[in-house]
Amino acid sequence: MQIGDLAAEAGVTVKAVRYYEAQGLLKPEREPNGYRRYRAEDVVIVREVKALLSLGLTAEQTYPFIECLRAGNDRADVCPASLTAYRLRIAEVDRRIAELTDLRGKLTGLLADAESWRRRSTDADR
Repeated sequence: MQIGDLAAEAGVTVKAVRYYEAQGLLKPEREPNGYRRYRAEDVVIVREVKALLSLGLTAEQTYPFIECLRAGNDRADVCPASLTAYRLRIAEVDRRIAELTDLRGKLTGLLADAESWRRRSTDADR
């Protein structure tokens, strides 16, 4: 299948397919005229990459999942390296949650201080 067909079947743009190829996630065959020729398995790979990217993984972090599929597994996340990638992403999310929780606490404190100052200022004017 050609690039436009792959993109349509996988629900991505042709530009996304080219990006995945540039990242080494897809390895299409080349026809004598230079056109890329994709296999049906590439649709599964592109869909998997799209799903993983939507979870905040980088293209590089999807490699273990793609290799798991290429190894003949029905699922991309059953291999040890895929499970490790999940664990690393969860740790990143946990760190971000902690950062955001800390930031929220600081902002809440600043808001409370500002509102308290405003009340004190208004009361002093009376």
